[in-house]
Amino acid sequence: MKFLTKPWFLPVMAVIWWLLYQALLPVSEVIVGWLPLTQGSHLAGALQFFLYDTPKVLLLLTGIVFVMGIIHTFVSPERTRAMLSGKRLGVGNAMAATLGIVTPFCSCSAVPLFIGFLQAGVPLGVTFSFLIAAPMVNEVALILLFGLFGWQVAALYLVMGLLIAIFAGMLIGKLNMEEHLEDWVRKMQNTQSAGNVGASAMSWAQRIQHGFGHVREIVGKVWPYIVVGVGLGALIHGFVPEDFMASFMGKDVWWAVPAAVLLGVPMYTNAAGVIPIVQALLAKGAALGTVLAFMMSVIALSAPEMIILRKVLKPRLIATFIGVVATGILLVGYIFNLVL
Repeated sequence: MKFLTKPWFLPVMAVIWWLLYQALLPVSEVIVGWLPLTQGSHLAGALQFFLYDTPKVLLLLTGIVFVMGIIHTFVSPERTRAMLSGKRLGVGNAMAATLGIVTPFCSCSAVPLFIGFLQAGVPLGVTFSFLIAAPMVNEVALILLFGLFGWQVAALYLVMGLLIAIFAGMLIGKLNMEEHLEDWVRKMQNTQSAGNVGASAMSWAQRIQHGFGHVREIVGKVWPYIVVGVGLGALIHGFVPEDFMASFMGKDVWWAVPAAVLLGVPMYTNAAGVIPIVQALLAKGAALGTVLAFMMSVIALSAPEMIILRKVLKPRLIATFIGVVATGILLVGYIFNLVL
């Protein structure tokens, strides 16, 4: 495999990856357009969503795992862990949550980078801070909230979202639940710790092969869960009962916030996709805090995300993650309703 040593190999691979990524949306639209479906129907929308989001998440996972695999040949997991753990409590969590703001991923798209962080030896609590912040607090959500509701609402959402991501990650880290990672993830981390000895002497061909090896190992295990998770998300995305939700959440009563969170968890979309639903619910008279709690649960605790994470995390850790984040979202809903 002499071509691996060629200086053009990685740039060409990067260009091919980027072109494939950019082609996903138009190709999915063309395929759906060829099918005997009513354009704009729920079924057409669900199918187009599936055809676009499934390869998108797989491409992200492949690209991130490949890059992280090469990085591991230069930087040991121990060094990465020490850097992001921080000397002071919560520093690594704040860094990861801030990184999440500038990565415009939906919950399922954030999972590949979450896996990459685990692969790199980043502390578990720190990785969760990123996983929470990436879909929930990103520039798309903030810009839309600013345009619709003003800077006060956008700023409060930013602060509360970051606090949830930071403190939820810190709490999960304090619980020392690394043993509730799936065995293959822990084995991979241990293997990497041993495999970094003498990494400085590796050739570029060996580093690239190392990256491909990680792709085969991780993507080969996770891809069925991605297909199932995104498939469920596509069904929900295409058949969202907006009128029912508006009537269900259109009451400013104490149980509206937990009901909104419970209603949002089975759904799946990104921040941009949920904003029109937010507008519709507000127009029906729902309280802003209740609607924002719904929005946060949709983009930070989606059922498809949990299906994909199940390949990486054991049930107890997933349940802890859901419980901690849901509690934070409930607090945000009640605080917004109280002060606005």
